[in-house]
Amino acid sequence: MELLNRTVRRIASGRAVRQKTIKRDIECTGVALHSGDTVHMRVCAAAANSGIRFRRTDCNSSVNEIDARYDNVVDTRLCTAIANEHGVKASTIEHLMAALSGSEVDNVVVELDGEEVPVMDGSAAPFVALIEQAGLVEQNAPRKAVRILRTVSVRDGSKFLKIEPSDRAIVNLEIEFDCESIGRQSLALPICKEAFQGDVADARTFGFLHEVESLRAAGFAQGGSLENAVVLSQGEILNEEGLRHKDEFVRHKILDCIGDLYLAGAPIVGAVSGSCSGHTLNNSLLRALFEDERAWVWETVTEDEPFDSNAWEGKPALMPA
Repeated sequence: MELLNRTVRRIASGRAVRQKTIKRDIECTGVALHSGDTVHMRVCAAAANSGIRFRRTDCNSSVNEIDARYDNVVDTRLCTAIANEHGVKASTIEHLMAALSGSEVDNVVVELDGEEVPVMDGSAAPFVALIEQAGLVEQNAPRKAVRILRTVSVRDGSKFLKIEPSDRAIVNLEIEFDCESIGRQSLALPICKEAFQGDVADARTFGFLHEVESLRAAGFAQGGSLENAVVLSQGEILNEEGLRHKDEFVRHKILDCIGDLYLAGAPIVGAVSGSCSGHTLNNSLLRALFEDERAWVWETVTEDEPFDSNAWEGKPALMPA
């Protein structure tokens, strides 16, 4: 489906917000969570309307670019991986995508000399810090958003995720684990720069010690450690520094969701809610959304009154019955 053929409308009044890219290139080197390889990443400025694109510098230059789009997702087991028609992949992209979304970056090229994005500390905070250091520059093109017009939902047994029409972008998730340190957690937050950077960006990925052996046998978590994940064993948190938030686990699920949904190619204006969802349902929701042409429309983003993220502090999730 060619999304750009859809009508763009402007609903809100005010000056059109311009697209942004970074002022200076960003570079970092770190371990890949699943392969354990050391990967160098360079994020470069890109032209307006080009979106987020990954480029594998260790592959032939004629086949090494992958657009960061929901319909290029090829694997959602423990991470989100995209690939092009030649089978060239970029994986574990969700934390970087969340940082780009939460920093309101529209256009960049992400160069990798391996398949995975470095995991850094297991959150999006290091990427946000790099973006802040680089700075952003406005481009001569209006920013677009995907406005939700009707409810779309996906389900896998008791797990579900849905998106509904809303004047503001909101995410509202619930998780439940049979683990004393996690239990049932829920949180609702606006999807905006202030809330992302203040409440979500530093939430780390997490896992269970008893699963490590089987994961590594399956080729996952080769680079996982207490340096880049919250690790639990028999209900106890093994990281000496403890948690960054008492509900860091659901905050990280929100981080993942924001990153995965940015594969729509633009911010989404709608209310997202779900229970025990993950990468698979995140991608399934986008596929279901764009399959229904009555459910969405492009619109130009305009300068409205900022969302009061303080009004959401401590707000409980509004889960459906």
